[in-house]
Amino acid sequence: MSGTLYLVATPIGNYDDITFRAINVLKLADVVVYEERKEGQRLLAHYGIPEKLVESLNEHNEAAASFHILEHLKQGKNVALISDAGTPVFSDPGQIIVRKAIDLQIPVVPIPGASSLMPALTVCGFSIEQFLFYGFLSPKTPRRISELRQLRTEKRTMVFMEAPYRLVPLLRDLAEVFANDRRVCIAFNLTMPDEQIFRGTSLELYRSFEKKGTKGEFVVVVEGTVTAKRERQ
Repeated sequence: MSGTLYLVATPIGNYDDITFRAINVLKLADVVVYEERKEGQRLLAHYGIPEKLVESLNEHNEAAASFHILEHLKQGKNVALISDAGTPVFSDPGQIIVRKAIDLQIPVVPIPGASSLMPALTVCGFSIEQFLFYGFLSPKTPRRISELRQLRTEKRTMVFMEAPYRLVPLLRDLAEVFANDRRVCIAFNLTMPDEQIFRGTSLELYRSFEKKGTKGEFVVVVEGTVTAKRERQ
């Protein structure tokens, strides 16, 4: 019999945001797959979980590492996959190993927990009956602006993620495309002691963050065109 692949959600900043089930799975797993070894070791040490047989799976080695991890599963070992923070596979490496496990009828079990997406949506104040999770825009400015222009008529609330050092460039491009036509919410350093929620138009927030030079983890939520029109009526 094969082992089971567990997708274990871990905290996005606050170590209290982990489930009892996640800790138990990490304790019982034969193999723990880290995104980055340093972050993974720190997490296990914090919860007093003894060092495990570990593997590394990240954006640089995902294809090769997936085949190696699959061998553990075929041998009957239970594998727990974690990311540096939050829910693995979601905007993180892991899709290849999940697909291969499914193809081989190896059980894949999600262990739910922390994610930055839902907290950001619930505090934005925009309509979230429907929303578009766009994820990461292109890192190249011309392409990023082109992508944003294609979204100018999007009726749903939109959610974007980006690396900390690209927040100001992202806000600059949002300001170029949407100016003061849309409200924007930035959920900044969620669950951490310096957590803050910033609200305003893209132009207002760009000017503010450009001056402050604030850096940290964030999720950007932009209201859809229908909501924007309704608010102006």
